[in-house]
Amino acid sequence: MALVQYAPFVSTVDPGFWQILTEKKLNEYGLDESQRLIRGFYSNGKKKFGISPQVTLDYSAFNSDWIPPPRNLHALGVVHNTNTIERFKEMDKKELLSVVGNQIWNDIRSGTVLKEPEKLCQFILLTFADLKKYHYYYWFAFPVLKFPEKCSLQEPTVLISEALSADKLSSLVAAYDTFQAGRPSYANVFLIQETSEGHTVEDFAELDKVLFSSDDVILGVCDPSSLPGYPGWPVRNLISFLTYRLAGKKKSIKVLCVRDRTHDGVRDFGKSILMIIDIPDLIPETNETPECVGWEKNERQKMGPRMVNLSSTMDPTRLAESAVDLNLKLMRWRLLPDLQLEKISSTRCLVLGSGTLGCNVARLLMSWGIRHITMVDNSKVSYSNPVRQTLFTFEHCLDGGQPKAEAAAASLRTIFPGMKSEGLTLSIPMPGHSITDAMLEQTKEDVKKLETLVDSHDAIFLLMDTRESRWLPSLLAAAKKKIVINAALGFDTFLVLRHGVKTEQAQELGPLMLDRIPGGLLGCYFCNDVVAPGNSTKDRTLDQQCTVTRPGISMVASALAVELLISILQHPQGSEAPADTSANDDHLVRGSDCSLGIVPHQIRGFLSRFHQILPASRAFDMCTACCPIVIKKYEDEGFDFLLKAFNEPGYLEDLTGLTAMQDATLDAEVWGLSDDDDMSSEPGSMDMGT
Repeated sequence: MALVQYAPFVSTVDPGFWQILTEKKLNEYGLDESQRLIRGFYSNGKKKFGISPQVTLDYSAFNSDWIPPPRNLHALGVVHNTNTIERFKEMDKKELLSVVGNQIWNDIRSGTVLKEPEKLCQFILLTFADLKKYHYYYWFAFPVLKFPEKCSLQEPTVLISEALSADKLSSLVAAYDTFQAGRPSYANVFLIQETSEGHTVEDFAELDKVLFSSDDVILGVCDPSSLPGYPGWPVRNLISFLTYRLAGKKKSIKVLCVRDRTHDGVRDFGKSILMIIDIPDLIPETNETPECVGWEKNERQKMGPRMVNLSSTMDPTRLAESAVDLNLKLMRWRLLPDLQLEKISSTRCLVLGSGTLGCNVARLLMSWGIRHITMVDNSKVSYSNPVRQTLFTFEHCLDGGQPKAEAAAASLRTIFPGMKSEGLTLSIPMPGHSITDAMLEQTKEDVKKLETLVDSHDAIFLLMDTRESRWLPSLLAAAKKKIVINAALGFDTFLVLRHGVKTEQAQELGPLMLDRIPGGLLGCYFCNDVVAPGNSTKDRTLDQQCTVTRPGISMVASALAVELLISILQHPQGSEAPADTSANDDHLVRGSDCSLGIVPHQIRGFLSRFHQILPASRAFDMCTACCPIVIKKYEDEGFDFLLKAFNEPGYLEDLTGLTAMQDATLDAEVWGLSDDDDMSSEPGSMDMGT
């Protein structure tokens, strides 16, 4: 007759377990080496052929109210955490095993396992945690009794699908599901009885009552093994119990090793194996506990401990890196399974302006997982800044104030050391602010730096104080086809706007009138203007030169600016995403192509009424910043063209045709008001394209 051979457990430890053990060691255990109760679990399903049965420990192992995950089974254990590596090595492994083996044997003799069969499946974990290096030494034992020494099969094992007809197997599966569904967690041992009406499954505690009332009783056990003919480790202590309980009363017993598998989404109960096990007429002559074995072999298949090095993940900086993205990863679990976090994290953002808007935008970009941010500004932190500008503190104001961009970038790295943040002090040349000969070389250098910055980033935020300071970045971004997000504040109003990225595909659409304007045909910040930007700070009082706003405006506008960028990145068409508008309320009920919702062109807010609208406008073919003739002139002439735009009033209007349009409009107005002309000949109103 064949002997029963068992597939031993192997351990699987989730890194979260070590993190919790570390916290408990530091905050609770101290130098106390007392054993602690922990819990693991194993499964009788979803195991591929040839994979050893596994006991898994994760972050929840220490929870007192723990229950195993759905369709998994209890594994009860103790952890002995030692204070030194020497103590770990010197611990009496045989004694540790003997203590648990004695508990199992006492539970067998007393019959306790009838009501608590999970006590037949226990484990020991011996550990030493080197918290300086985040090295964790550990050794598992899965105690089993050598009683009987050898166990025989009356017949070779068979698959349950071969032993039962399809109808009877279906009946068995239905009875098994009903039994397990009525319990708070899966039972690992149970009784199966065949009746004239089908199968019934009953609690293991009814063993004595059921087993001797019928010969058609099968003992069921959830089996984690996937090896044909080799039951898993939990069966071994179960047979020890049967040998002790049934010796002299039964010659054999049928045992069904339940392997409830799923293959390619299809359930397969038929791989469960049926065994008829001989019950030897064997009764212990003394009260001594049978020999206990079960220490796990290491990865080299030797009797010895294992070690895991988690320094790369447990280092505080590395821990912060994984922790700060937890909220984003949890979004993807249920709410946004299509969220492309990698696309967001790889986006390089250039933030022009490191004031109230710039600081808030940078903080929010960091919250979305963006790790490459360059801050630009040309001023220093003043005493009025820290209360409104969230990356600055009082210390940044001392000794004349630190450069804003550099201080903001340093604060980002202080908040999260994994940030790749850089701060640059840079003045942006502007139309209406003349460039003298003495300033020429510095201006050339500033323009070159700005061109390099726009080239090397994917998205540009325009968050400066003045209108004219946005002109050059708008032109450069349009020429280099970059995403631009613009935000501007009034006292109780704000504007958040994305510039159209002028791709070849967008230009091919030409002047078509579309209900939803393609992203490439959207206007920029200057497209609604019929004059070139000029010096807006000239002859202005202090309150007119500063952006005086209600404090909450900047928070709202900053948040919307960042969310607008993320929505663009998540949209299947990216910057080509068509603009959703509030012309009617279709967007409130219409499905969106973007998992995050609609992607508007503009968001205009009115805080006095707590109201927002979402207008959209097409690019103006005479725009002084983004029209084709301006872009072409910049590409052909470079700095010489820019110098004319900075120094010559009216140059941009003449170049784009705005001057001619204004003259034509003036003539039309004169004709319309002439007393000598027949009113019937008055020309129609002119479409200014704005």
